[in-house]
Amino acid sequence: MQMPLHFELVTPAKLVRSEDVHMVVVPGTEGEFGVLEGHAPFMSTIADGALKVYRTENGAPEEIRITGGFAEVGDAGLTVLAEHVSE
Repeated sequence: MQMPLHFELVTPAKLVRSEDVHMVVVPGTEGEFGVLEGHAPFMSTIADGALKVYRTENGAPEEIRITGGFAEVGDAGLTVLAEHVSE
């Protein structure tokens, strides 16, 4: 059984999301990358685009438009620090 990934989406103004999900696909400046629970520690700058948030393994993704920032994967999960979020 896959453990959930803790995902936080933050802007300079506020915490936008803090939830447990199955997987998040991030639009990195070097290309998209997917993050599941247990991913190796990693940091990347973010390209303007859409985060794809998968709540379940076989579910359709929710897309959240973001602009700039960076992503960090660590022991606490995935944190995306975006300059702007369009909800």
